[in-house]
Amino acid sequence: MPIMREMQLGKGGVTINFIESLKQQFSNCNNVKISVLKNCCRDKKELQKITDEILNHLGKNYTARAIGYTINLKRWRREMRE
Repeated sequence: MPIMREMQLGKGGVTINFIESLKQQFSNCNNVKISVLKNCCRDKKELQKITDEILNHLGKNYTARAIGYTINLKRWRREMRE
């Protein structure tokens, strides 16, 4: 089983299709790395909004950490966020 999967988020932004493919990635592994392209967001505040939007769609069993323009998502067995 792969340790980490990688995806890219482009100018389309966070769409239903992106969330569905993200959930499909989590069916096989616990960690996903999302590279946010420059045409999707230009500053860290927009990146934080995108991260919050992704976490709201996924649920409370997921956590995220943004490093540069990369979002690392992790799936947990129990709820980690309130």
